[in-house]
Amino acid sequence: MTVEIPETMERIVLAARPVGSPKASDFRLETVPMPVPGEGEFLARTIWLSLDPYMRGRMDESKSYAAAVEIGAPMEGGCVGEVIASNNPKFKVGDFVDDRFGWQSHAVSNGQGVRKLDPSAAPLSTAVGVLGMPGITAYVGLNTHGRPKTGETLVVGAATGAVGSLVGQLAKAQGLRVVGVAGGADKCAYAVEELGFDICLDHRAAENPKALRKQMASACPDGVDIYFENVAGKTLEAVFPLINVHGRIPVCGMIAWYNAGALGADAGEGPNIMPKFWRTILVNRLSVTGFIITDHYDQFPTFVQEVGGLIRDGKITYKESISEGLASAPEAFMKLLEGGNFGKQLVAVSADPTR
Repeated sequence: MTVEIPETMERIVLAARPVGSPKASDFRLETVPMPVPGEGEFLARTIWLSLDPYMRGRMDESKSYAAAVEIGAPMEGGCVGEVIASNNPKFKVGDFVDDRFGWQSHAVSNGQGVRKLDPSAAPLSTAVGVLGMPGITAYVGLNTHGRPKTGETLVVGAATGAVGSLVGQLAKAQGLRVVGVAGGADKCAYAVEELGFDICLDHRAAENPKALRKQMASACPDGVDIYFENVAGKTLEAVFPLINVHGRIPVCGMIAWYNAGALGADAGEGPNIMPKFWRTILVNRLSVTGFIITDHYDQFPTFVQEVGGLIRDGKITYKESISEGLASAPEAFMKLLEGGNFGKQLVAVSADPTR
């Protein structure tokens, strides 16, 4: 099988480090020569590019769990691709793969850490969504760090996003009361009517943080046993006073604070709430666990088998927001950080032959 390979490819690089919210000028679309795979390598065309909030942290130069994207280098990101040329005996032309190609139309890989995909088992796009990094983040965060028990109450922010939507559905399947927080009446309705949440609060409709705290207290009359932390900000402020003794807080992200740096938008302003938080952690004997999902990829086979089966049985549903073409990635990413996506945010970089 031979595939005609273009002479050039496109990529989006980091043009400048953002100050606050990213803007269009922080990115640059480039056309460069097509790379040639060497010995033991393959060349793939990108079909699906995943956009995820963590990418905002990679744009900063501050110390983190992973290296920052260098100025002039392609933006980092997980992708689904199709092999179009190969010098690696483990990958043949026509294979579909999951790899970290970044914001590029094509990429060369040596095959290390690459996952082959079976399009008959699940749509290719799910490999970077509900059956990919966001999915296993939800699975590990809930089960390993949340330690759910039937009858407990769980709260999760970004309730219709790629992680939050699966957290809530898995928790409901285990007999928990699930309270979501999302931005907009349509998202809240989806969380309840389609995802099966018990209630979903619209943080945009709340007049102020105090109003959201009041709504949260009403939604959680028995307190909160698990708060799946992926947004921080006013959702955290509303939930924290309600955490029960021996409550658990798995922490995988803080979307509301990403554009303001590590300390958040309110750093250095107003009263210092850390003493109250720290005291609550002590008095209520809370388990607050930050986790990076790459530390837990040993659970990937079990996760794919379990969640993949639930999807095939119609017990788990998912939603995707799709922008068309690599050039659309910066705008879609900026909207994602502001909650403009509805479900898993993807970029359709090239045609998916299985759809």
